[in-house]
Amino acid sequence: MPRGWIWDDTRAFLAVARHGTLSGAASELNLGIATLSRRIERIEKALKLPLFVRQQSGYQLTEEGTGLIEKAEALEAAAVAFSSDASAQAQMVGKVRLATAENLATGLILPALPEFCRKHPDLAIELVTDITTVNLHRRDADLALRMVKPERGNVTLRRLGVLGYGLYSSSDYAAQREIEPNLGCYDTDAFITWSERQSHLPAAQWVERILQGREPVLTTTSLSAQVAATKAGLGLAVLPHFVALNAGLICVASDIGVDQPIYLVIQSDLAQSRRTRAVADFLIDLVSRNCTRLSG
Repeated sequence: MPRGWIWDDTRAFLAVARHGTLSGAASELNLGIATLSRRIERIEKALKLPLFVRQQSGYQLTEEGTGLIEKAEALEAAAVAFSSDASAQAQMVGKVRLATAENLATGLILPALPEFCRKHPDLAIELVTDITTVNLHRRDADLALRMVKPERGNVTLRRLGVLGYGLYSSSDYAAQREIEPNLGCYDTDAFITWSERQSHLPAAQWVERILQGREPVLTTTSLSAQVAATKAGLGLAVLPHFVALNAGLICVASDIGVDQPIYLVIQSDLAQSRRTRAVADFLIDLVSRNCTRLSG
């Protein structure tokens, strides 16, 4: 970039080239003629090129000036696009990418989303539920509602509530358990749990401790499959309270020590974006209104 060049002087160059006179260009730009003249002299000095031949009838482009018209118009187009994008941000128009867990997406966010969309008809939500592959630092998402606290990165963080977990079964399975001689003991129970890829989850680790080397009756890679298997009476599963109760399951143990905090995570450079802020405020209010249901 030439030293001393101010990109906005390109507007002055184009205006004079189009009008051919300082007076016409000054009127278009709402500038004084003396100010406009100084800007033309400044850009010529910065570029070390004569852009115009000054004549009594007006300003005529030099060969060098003519060669720069196309590039100057490209700068003008880029400035217009930049301004349009900024305006869209201010008007909350465009797409916001939200990453969250499947259970929060299907059981909490999606049922409330129609009301939000009615309030913000020009906002499009992209919902990403495979959060194991989502990285806010790579801009895979603009914000996230998750149960794992980020330890690094340029993000803003807010704890919104708690996601409570319990041990659940179908009503038929629970009735069969009631005739067992050792109530409260899980030695004869069948368990549904996560596959090896999700073995790091608190729910999976709790089941592993209880089984003490025994094999589970079923492992899955999705929460919806665990709920379906539990409803079918295959065994016990550690599930979020609000998901299990919505499915009509029976709580065998309500407090097993695997509750997880719910965090709202936003890319710091998007925290003041109106459209990102609108989605963030929606999530904050949603979790607040459902705090008892989520915690169990």
